[in-house]
Amino acid sequence: MNNHRDFPASTSRGVRVQALLLRGLVYLAAALTVGVLLFIIAYILIKGVPNLSWQLFSPTYTSDNASLFPALVNTITMTFFSLLLAVPLGIGAAIYLVEYSARGNRLVKVVRMTAETLSGIPSIIYGLFGYLLFVIALKWSYSLLAGACTMAMMILPVIMRTTEEALKSVPDIYREGSFGLGAGRLRTVFKIVLPTAVPGILAGIILAVGRIVGETAALIYTAGTVAKIPDTLMDSGRTLSVHMYALWNEGLSTEQSYATAVVLLVLVFGLNTLSALIAQKVGGKNG
Repeated sequence: MNNHRDFPASTSRGVRVQALLLRGLVYLAAALTVGVLLFIIAYILIKGVPNLSWQLFSPTYTSDNASLFPALVNTITMTFFSLLLAVPLGIGAAIYLVEYSARGNRLVKVVRMTAETLSGIPSIIYGLFGYLLFVIALKWSYSLLAGACTMAMMILPVIMRTTEEALKSVPDIYREGSFGLGAGRLRTVFKIVLPTAVPGILAGIILAVGRIVGETAALIYTAGTVAKIPDTLMDSGRTLSVHMYALWNEGLSTEQSYATAVVLLVLVFGLNTLSALIAQKVGGKNG
């Protein structure tokens, strides 16, 4: 007795049509995504590159040159100190949640839900909170330190959640092998688990860097808009995104704002490329 059942030709054609239709929709979605990205990049380059000049990189900002150099220095400084505050806390919290906390712990569930909630809060809310806490309550005034602390709070949930997922992706056999050789949990975490999870951790840091560099609302309320390189972290200073917004809002240097957008785009691309190269090298050594 033959149990093989042949599908009707019409059914087979229908399945092929559906597969082709779904494949076409996937290709269309990918093409639209890439097209929008290329359009934005092309628009920024076309509008901004002709307006680039050496005056934009003068050490001191004036109303004549609209120099972006102080904002560039402030952006790098803000990024460095924000990551300096958020990365150790985020990675440490993720290590506790994955490696040390008991499975099914209610506190862990609350922390994860809180982190996901904080990730969705608008940046203006962080700016108002940073203004009330750091600028008013702690009397730091408008300063890079107030801005860095506010940005650290913003990116902390991103770094913590991405690090947690990177640690979860490390196979348990790595941990079991380390324990079997007599290593303790702390040595296993720092010698085996963390190096293996570095590419995923750096992916979260890249997302955090992009949010810091592109943030405007929160920094206006905390770091201020002074167009100079601060002498200390307790002085006010604007970043590139705030500088671009200020130039456009004033309406007197719109061409320079487009040029600032080009520099901001190059900076983000450079930081992302550097992080990707580091992740690739580290991943290659661990592999």
